[in-house]
Amino acid sequence: MMQGSVPERLQISPFMAAYVVVAMQIGIGILGFQRSIAQDAGYDAWISVLAAGLITNISVWLIYKVCEAVEGDVMYANVYVFGKIIGNSINTLFIVYFIITCAGVLGGLIEIIRTWMFLDLNPFGFASVYLLLGIYIVYGGFRTVVGISFLGTVIPSYLVFTFGFALKYGDFTNLLPVFDHSFSDMIDSGYHMSLSYLGFETLLVFYPFIKKPEQSKKWVHIGLLATTLFYTGLAVVSFSYFPPSLLERSIWATLEMWKIVRLPFIERFEYLGIANWALILIPNVAITLWAASRCAKRVYSIRQKKAVIFIALLCLIIAGLIPTRERMDLFLDIDSKVGFSLVYIYIPILYLLLLIKKKVKTK
Repeated sequence: MMQGSVPERLQISPFMAAYVVVAMQIGIGILGFQRSIAQDAGYDAWISVLAAGLITNISVWLIYKVCEAVEGDVMYANVYVFGKIIGNSINTLFIVYFIITCAGVLGGLIEIIRTWMFLDLNPFGFASVYLLLGIYIVYGGFRTVVGISFLGTVIPSYLVFTFGFALKYGDFTNLLPVFDHSFSDMIDSGYHMSLSYLGFETLLVFYPFIKKPEQSKKWVHIGLLATTLFYTGLAVVSFSYFPPSLLERSIWATLEMWKIVRLPFIERFEYLGIANWALILIPNVAITLWAASRCAKRVYSIRQKKAVIFIALLCLIIAGLIPTRERMDLFLDIDSKVGFSLVYIYIPILYLLLLIKKKVKTK
């Protein structure tokens, strides 16, 4: 019997798990990841993008192994390995991580809107409306959260074709010569890229909500492959479009490319792109609110509907206090390092400890 088993009426189809993962990976980072990865490996960084994407598949494989080992989520795995006190302390760290991730998404969106569209935008007012929508979605249950993830992924997918406008002005000789950087430079670039791929770790929490989770593996891996190809393709297009000296000064390279899009019915396409990205980020907020409140429910035995309100208030305060570029960079750096440590360092260690503990118990 799965630990913390969920009634079948509340579970999702296996293939829908991929939309949750993809919705989390296509977040605020995609608007400006090009500059950070090129700082280390130059225009060879597209190779690091591809390699980091393939490594995410290994991480997801480990996540499935952890959840399968305990027939439940990461919260039960932590308690099983470390005991109730230490295990719940680690679970609390996951709650904090999901909170700062939610606040980081909100803060990043607010910064972009204030920079590109509305300079006098009130961060608390905008964040309040956004979080109220997130709370409303979470109140509908996890199936509603997944439905929003599906819509937030499929409806704005037409934006992929808009990057074709940059190909007209692209110079692919910018990418030559290939393999012109050291292995250590490629590793550093891959590290920065792995931060943009974060989001799939929510699988650690919603695993029990998947109907026949073993059947969801192939769909989640297909979703990871899709985001890897998307990021790699966008990196190649961006590197062909921007000369290195210009990319160094482009904080939001993706938005910069939208400035050249000209359509008969709209002159400033980047405004439409930002509006669409506000739709794309709704699942990010809803999923992280749900994950944080779900963990709080399991750890502290409080109702999830009460927990999500308290968590949303914390996100509102944090997002309202980090509107500047410097604070935003510092906050996102902390969030990324915590996420990297949990996913790429802690999860492999947890899996090894699970194997050891199970082996000891069977003797």
